[in-house]
Amino acid sequence: MNLTRRNFVKLAGIAGLVGLTGHLTGCGKNSAGIGSIAAADKLPPADTAKVYFSKKIDAEHLIALYKKINSEISGKVAIKLHTGEPNGPNILPRDMVKAFQAQIPDSAIVETNTLYGGARSTTERHRRTLKANGWTFCPVDILDEEGDVDFPVKNGFHLSEVAMGSHLTNYNSLIALTHFKGHAMGGFGGSLKNIAIGCASGKVGKEQIHGHNWETGKLFLERMVDSGKAVCDHFGRKIVFINVLARLSVDCDCAGAGAAAPVLPDLGILASTDILAVDKASVDMIYNFPDDRKNDLITRIESRSGRHQLAAMEELKMGTSKYEIISVD
Repeated sequence: MNLTRRNFVKLAGIAGLVGLTGHLTGCGKNSAGIGSIAAADKLPPADTAKVYFSKKIDAEHLIALYKKINSEISGKVAIKLHTGEPNGPNILPRDMVKAFQAQIPDSAIVETNTLYGGARSTTERHRRTLKANGWTFCPVDILDEEGDVDFPVKNGFHLSEVAMGSHLTNYNSLIALTHFKGHAMGGFGGSLKNIAIGCASGKVGKEQIHGHNWETGKLFLERMVDSGKAVCDHFGRKIVFINVLARLSVDCDCAGAGAAAPVLPDLGILASTDILAVDKASVDMIYNFPDDRKNDLITRIESRSGRHQLAAMEELKMGTSKYEIISVD
């Protein structure tokens, strides 16, 4: 069902949401040491991005949404998600991810070690945390277990290259399966944060993004966009983005067991081949929620200049300027 703004408002009354269309802008491919993608394989510009939506958060609808966007996904597939600090209360349901991963041949969950100390700062500690959190049903590849490789950033804001976990070059395609939520530094963590920080190596790439002194504000956000662009350019058409708007806390899953409780009800799943469109649509869902329960999350976003992520992605032409919501329910 194609939704105009008027028709979506009608649907929103059923789903407990209000108006979900907006303005935004693609991903191309330049790779790290393995050649450049042919021009024909770059994501062509589009006037309007398609963002598929379900208000139901379960394996069936996650798989249905993925099938709407997976036509270019092939070969060895990396599923990038935030597997969380030990016993984090808000991470994506393992059973749902297990059912999803089982539908994708030659796939593995991928992660990287953290820059900050703690339970995921080394590969050994990280693997113990993965086991504790139940990520045992399929291979989990810690991308920087054997070091990193530089991905070029074409026409970025601040970075000319970013060190990614070296194993990322072993994959032909990438699925960003993202728990959308707040974030202590970015304001919100969507698909951009998932790939930009989540694929960067723990001790080199993440420091390039955060800076030696863990800078905040627009400088940090623009370096995060630089990193995300490097990943998008590397995979070209073979990258897709799914945001799960569940357990909407102001905190990231990196907050672990101490993460704040959700401030909003679960809103649904959004999926697109356009990183900017899917993150913008997710933010719009928060801002257009019909009552004051949205205020804490909006305050978190605005206090960190979080929407600058979207403006910066648009400036680097990482997506289309408009999107339409297409419900699969």
